[in-house]
Amino acid sequence: MENEPVSDNHRSRTITHGAERTPNRAMLRAVGFGDGDFEKPIVGVANGYSTITPCNLGLGELATRAVNSLREAGAMPQVFGTITVSDGISMGTEGMKYSLVSREVIADSIETVCQAQSVDGVLAIGGCDKNMPGAMIAIARLNIPAIFVYGGTIKPGNYEGRDLTVVSAFEAVGQYSAKRIDAAELLQVERLACPGAGSCGGMFTANTMSAAIEAMGLSLPFSSTMAAEDQEKSDSAAESGQVLARAITKGILPRDLLTRKAFENAINVVMAVGGSTNAVLHLLAIAHAAGVSLTLDDFEELRGRVPVLCDLKPSGRYVATDLHRAGGIPQVMKMLLVHERLHGDALTITGQTLAEVLADVPDEPRSDQDVIHPWSRPLYAQGHLAILKGNLATEGAVAKITGVKDSRFTGPARVFDSEESCLQAILSGGIKPGAVVVIRYEGPQGGPGMREMLAPTSAIIGAGLGDAVALITDGRFSGGTYGLVVGHVAPEAAVGGTIALVHEGDSITIDAEERLLQLNVAAEELEARRAAWRPPAKRYTRGVLAKYAKLVSTSSLGAVTDGQ
Repeated sequence: MENEPVSDNHRSRTITHGAERTPNRAMLRAVGFGDGDFEKPIVGVANGYSTITPCNLGLGELATRAVNSLREAGAMPQVFGTITVSDGISMGTEGMKYSLVSREVIADSIETVCQAQSVDGVLAIGGCDKNMPGAMIAIARLNIPAIFVYGGTIKPGNYEGRDLTVVSAFEAVGQYSAKRIDAAELLQVERLACPGAGSCGGMFTANTMSAAIEAMGLSLPFSSTMAAEDQEKSDSAAESGQVLARAITKGILPRDLLTRKAFENAINVVMAVGGSTNAVLHLLAIAHAAGVSLTLDDFEELRGRVPVLCDLKPSGRYVATDLHRAGGIPQVMKMLLVHERLHGDALTITGQTLAEVLADVPDEPRSDQDVIHPWSRPLYAQGHLAILKGNLATEGAVAKITGVKDSRFTGPARVFDSEESCLQAILSGGIKPGAVVVIRYEGPQGGPGMREMLAPTSAIIGAGLGDAVALITDGRFSGGTYGLVVGHVAPEAAVGGTIALVHEGDSITIDAEERLLQLNVAAEELEARRAAWRPPAKRYTRGVLAKYAKLVSTSSLGAVTDGQ
């Protein structure tokens, strides 16, 4: 049944009874169990520590604090590793095709270990973008007591008085190519953009998803905007272990928390903070795992009721550490609650409702900061993630419309069948004002892996074309992307979606006000093109990308791999 856990074999309590279980006890003694430990709850600690990316660099210490806390609370923690890949490092390369795939690998690995070892609960620790949704998908599937510990955000770099993030380095490449900065400044930005451990500092995908998880009640209050290198992050990991131990005792299960109300709360928070387009894809996938009905249309309906309250990068001025000092996600949620845009009766892993968690948070933000705007003076009256449909996206597409001067755009298509060919055209000056750039065959199946287009979008911004060029793709965007961009176009090109039928120079209209994505070509002509279209050869025939391409659903369903 869709609403049932993947298995009812969460914990074989017979491990403490009967001679037939003696070998299991013997192996557990080898990893530290004593005579009095076999009756204690076993907690899997899914540790995403890695030196591959600064996002996960500090997770080892957090795992240690969580393990010690769980032991003190009377549980038996068992640590195991989960993978990560660095989106920022692989961005713009063939390796980026593995990024979204890693979400599934993370989810599958956590599910596999927890089911195989019949643990009583799981504490998942993650940092880079796919760690959060991957862990949440597994948590929803397993439905055993669980909590998520975010590794924390990076502190901003600084160059000549301005805050830097990793996106600054990508934009600097475009600025250098357009001769707007020299090689010396490019090098300085690269040197200073990422000063230490932690996930990308703006309201990009990692911080967006950590905020969403806090809103859904699966992580502790204030934890989603803490800096990775600050003591409070380590202390929060320890507290998370204690809270999980109590949740096991109380029998609080993830699906008690991951309700329809919880997903609406998460969407509203994502809109209010100006979060990443990737939140749409990931929340759809988490909802699928939890057995909660959620569609693209739900995002559009909620968008109309929620203003953008936070002035955060990529299109704004501030970073996540600034948001934390201004009151963090609890301050944003309290404002939504006061104005009836948050379900206060939704439960959290602490056993409290959201309303109880937020009881002591002020109704309005402090006047000595301008990261969080008051309700009466939002940055935008409505949410920034618009769902567009039309003959170019009959299933839907996701547009990010903050930071743009005009939400309506019509222009001639510049068509590219890969990210690399598009980037080359931008850097060589081949994209002119007024164009609608089309990057296709980068969808879940076609890529495969639905790469993020941060390199092309940052190059467009860096070249000074942010307000003069639009971009659409069946791939994804980094949370660091801004400008008039439309991603997740579905159906994708690889399965014969209309985006595959666009010709160079065709007129395309993007109208966020009317929620329209339209190829301005006569229906008869499109039918003729469709009849002549042939699917391209598979880019991969073996290995993980080939398996992924065979299993993955359309992006409008979350690009899930375990059934549609």
